[in-house]
Amino acid sequence: MPSAALPQPPDRRLDRILSPNHPLCKEDVVWVLEYVKKKVAEPDPRLLDLAPPRLLKNFQHFAEAATMLIQRRPGCESEADRLRALLAEATYGLWTAPPERQAR
Repeated sequence: MPSAALPQPPDRRLDRILSPNHPLCKEDVVWVLEYVKKKVAEPDPRLLDLAPPRLLKNFQHFAEAATMLIQRRPGCESEADRLRALLAEATYGLWTAPPERQAR
């Protein structure tokens, strides 16, 4: 009998979703948008370290990602790459990427 998947820590799940090797699905995009929403609503102290222009950039990328999710055409790889880049920018400053990802 298959066992249920154990929940992953948020930083680990975010790293997996943002990895270019991971096939991006709607559930992943919604999870990242909910993650950002939660961090803003809490508010996460790391947000206080971001300059106002950076916060606006985060919001712009969050809004673009949400809009792309609504208008997304399935199977378009370039859109998936763009959506992944938008999600990475929307989460800027809210999580700590592993060292190998920070080097990029």
